[in-house]
Amino acid sequence: AAGGQAVANGDDVADWAGAGRIVRSAIDAFGRLDVVVNNAGFVRDRMFVSTSEEEWDAVVRGHLKGHFCVSRHATAHWRDRAKAGDKLDARIINTSSGAGLQGSIGQSAYSAAKAGIAALTLVQAAELRRYGITANAIAPAARTRMTETVFAEMMAKPTEGFDAMAPENVAPLVVWLGSPESRDVTGRVFEIAGGKLNVADGWHTGVGIDKGARFAASELGPIVQDLLRKATPPQKVYGS
Repeated sequence: AAGGQAVANGDDVADWAGAGRIVRSAIDAFGRLDVVVNNAGFVRDRMFVSTSEEEWDAVVRGHLKGHFCVSRHATAHWRDRAKAGDKLDARIINTSSGAGLQGSIGQSAYSAAKAGIAALTLVQAAELRRYGITANAIAPAARTRMTETVFAEMMAKPTEGFDAMAPENVAPLVVWLGSPESRDVTGRVFEIAGGKLNVADGWHTGVGIDKGARFAASELGPIVQDLLRKATPPQKVYGS
């Protein structure tokens, strides 16, 4: 209705050959590829002690391997274009989660996969910038098939006023990250929910001590306790 064109591909993002066909279908249909938005995923929520191997593998495969496969085929295409002399202005936009940034009770597989995606984004940004490719991630909170049941109360649509959990609230950030305006932004994770936008502040090397020699296990107790008193307290795990 807005005058755009689209093509659909039903391949599995976490299947190596299928991911290649997804990328190729875009190139064949439009003659070029400019932006990859990795957003596929699902949950198998369960407490860690009850999580099965099959559930763990499925969630990590869908989220983390899916991000890898599609991005890997896209970057191979872009690298070939760059080597051929094309001046690239390409984008990778990954989907992490607050669960991946600070953990979420009952979501160990999902949290681990989303944390992996955040770290993958940092490496992609560092390695791919020389080709003219940026990589950023979003950590959205919105009403989807993954959240509307598990977090039913928080995700419920209000009867009036601003619908903070509407997924449409996340779309403008994705559009901007895919635009030429964002070409100088890379290696960042943005948390977005409703009208709130934050730049995530990831792991940093915090307070420490350098003895200049090997520590003895017997002396570490007081040292660690002193460092923890000086350190910034971590954010709470969701649900704790």
